[in-house]
Amino acid sequence: MNPQVIIAGAGPTGLTLAIDLARRGVAVRIVDRAAEFFAGSRGDGLQPRTLEVFDDLGVLDAVLAQGAPQAPLLVHLDGEFVMERRMSAWREPSADVPHPNPWVLAQADTERVLRERLAEFGVRVESGTALADFSADADGVTVTMEHDGVTEQVRAGYLVGADGGRSTVRKALGIAFEGVTDESIRLLLGDVCADTLDHSVGYWFADSDSPMDGIALMPLPGGRKFQFATGLDADSGTGLEVLQEYVTRRSRRDDIVLSDLSWSTVWRPNVRLAQRYRSGRVFLAGDAAHVHPPTGGQGLNTGVQDAYNLGWKLAAALRDPGAATDALLDSYETERRAVAARVLGLSSELLDKTVKGDPDAMDREGTHQLDISYRDAQDNSPAVRPGDRAPDAPLIDANGKTVRLFDLFRGPHATLLVFGQDTTGDPARSPVTDLRTVRLVGTETALVEGEFSDAEGHARRAYGAADGTWMIVRPDGHLGAVATVTAR
Repeated sequence: MNPQVIIAGAGPTGLTLAIDLARRGVAVRIVDRAAEFFAGSRGDGLQPRTLEVFDDLGVLDAVLAQGAPQAPLLVHLDGEFVMERRMSAWREPSADVPHPNPWVLAQADTERVLRERLAEFGVRVESGTALADFSADADGVTVTMEHDGVTEQVRAGYLVGADGGRSTVRKALGIAFEGVTDESIRLLLGDVCADTLDHSVGYWFADSDSPMDGIALMPLPGGRKFQFATGLDADSGTGLEVLQEYVTRRSRRDDIVLSDLSWSTVWRPNVRLAQRYRSGRVFLAGDAAHVHPPTGGQGLNTGVQDAYNLGWKLAAALRDPGAATDALLDSYETERRAVAARVLGLSSELLDKTVKGDPDAMDREGTHQLDISYRDAQDNSPAVRPGDRAPDAPLIDANGKTVRLFDLFRGPHATLLVFGQDTTGDPARSPVTDLRTVRLVGTETALVEGEFSDAEGHARRAYGAADGTWMIVRPDGHLGAVATVTAR
């Protein structure tokens, strides 16, 4: 059977999209040019909103079990310990934000967790398979792929390029990748062991006359590796001996012996945004559509949410083709390109502050991506409105057990929230997705199936909703419609 969607690129973006499509019953193939899976840490910071996405996709428990909170950073100047810092202030979980803090997991491990989840749906990544060419028409896409010297031609409904900053798909479409590469800044990055050091904390080694020009060694969960990072004045090699020289010189210690270098690279700030995200039946997502500085940890997270936004829309278009779902597909670019532009601005601002030596540059609420909204730019009202992220809240079910709104949202369906017991009306239901009704009432007595007590009012406060309000929560956890129905 031909796939309905072909995904080029098996990084976090492509894998997220494949999982979201597969759980909706969409036939999907995901291919990657690389013969082996990526083995480095690279994008190791998972933001709170991404943790919520992973909760819905069924991988959060594995991510939390295998990752760790951000470690404190022990700052050393001229070889002497001077202070302890944290990359971001610790925030307590709340009723509406259950995962308020970033989480650390090497990108290679995040990808492995996602691959394992995808395999549960019977889909596996086709490694060493290059997308060589494609042609699209009004009815679908014909894709030519190469594997082990064999050429295969496949027909599909849609093609998604999640194939990175050098995207073959984007280049073939001729879509401009607007932005700049800053050759004045270079970072040497790598994953390495340093067994002398305490692996429960991170280290910053620098000279007192240039405290922001130093070396970071941040612990990676699941082993003894640290992620090494330092600025370069000139191009250098990326071998173990180069990293060792930097550590010995900056730390002023000869007992820190590095070993087992598994990945290293020289990175330059590359800030770019694709001019378009869609060309007919072909879409761009993740780094193929936008590339970020590492400051703020936004790149991987923005790509994951591209996929989360696109998946349910593609499934809807495949199930009910027509003008309505074509407009829904257009909304992917409208919504996600605006977000990427804003996040690129934030990442660039943080990079500039970091280069100038601002020690608090990373601790920004906006980096958590909980405030991302697709609401109309003219709508500045404070209450939760269409396009906003749907908050979480604790409820009580008919059996007296605590259940969270996120538990009710979890899955490929949309959710109709009805606030209050005595309301009537016929809210316009989406013709393109399963819609489940959840009624929120203010008492714990006489609950029936589909009703949940909001006796403490957490949901009402989070949503700014009075009795008689109904809201549709889209499959991607953003509000799609808000209205008031007539009370009996």
